[in-house]
Order: sequence, then structure tokens, then C-alpha cells
Amino acid sequence: MAAGFGFGAGAGPGAGAGGAELVVIVSARSPVTALRPDQVAAIFLGQSARFPDGVEAVPLDQPLGAPLRDQFYERVANKTPSLLKAYWSKMVFTGRGQPPAEALDSATVRRRVAENPDTVGYIERGALDASVRAVLVVR
Repeated sequence: MAAGFGFGAGAGPGAGAGGAELVVIVSARSPVTALRPDQVAAIFLGQSARFPDGVEAVPLDQPLGAPLRDQFYERVANKTPSLLKAYWSKMVFTGRGQPPAEALDSATVRRRVAENPDTVGYIERGALDASVRAVLVVR
């Protein structure tokens, strides 16, 4: 069962950046069953390289400038696009981290996550299928 995390009303996949319900996903073959928002933020911000069970966690991002990406970081990490850019500039400059790899779109994120049990990504809830498991619902 996926953990919930609400910030306002979810509207469904075509609702645009302001209301689409997102899910954080792992492979259906992954032992991870649920993540908290702070755990997801730590993985995507390069502060943790592991899932809570100690297994390596490899984050996979949506493309830069995608409304889904902006919505994800604002809701999970409380970072606007400009704050996120400043954060990664500092992390890269100080040698403390690199931003996650980017996929072309949600279908690519879902496919790559399904193929790799150590990968974690996020997609619109309506894009879920049996190849991946939702571990956090982001509203």
C-alpha cells in the first residue's frame, strides 16, 4: 500500500502543473513498498544514495522545464525551479553531488524504473501500470 502525502486537491492526469496527482514509483520487483516524503526528497536531492532498507537508490528525473518536475519538487522538497537550480549549482560547485539523470517523459521513466529495481522515479498517477509500484502518492 502506498503512503499518501497531500498538499491540496488532486485533479487527475491532464490537470496541468497545478493539480495533477503524482506517484513516486519503484520497479514491481523492488522490495521497497513505501517511502515518506522526506526520504524521497533526500534521494532526489542527493542527500541519500540508499532506500531505507540500505539498498542503493538511483533517482530518475523528468526533463528540465517539465511542469510535472516543477510540481514534484515544489510538493516533495519545497523547492521552486529557481531554488532547485541554485541548490544543484552549489552541490556541483562544492563537489558534493550531481543532479539525477533525466528521462524524456513519464513513459520513459516508467520503463526505466520497471527495468531497474534500484531506480526510483515519479510519474502521473494515471500512467501507472503493473510493471511499477507506487510507493508515495503526491497530491
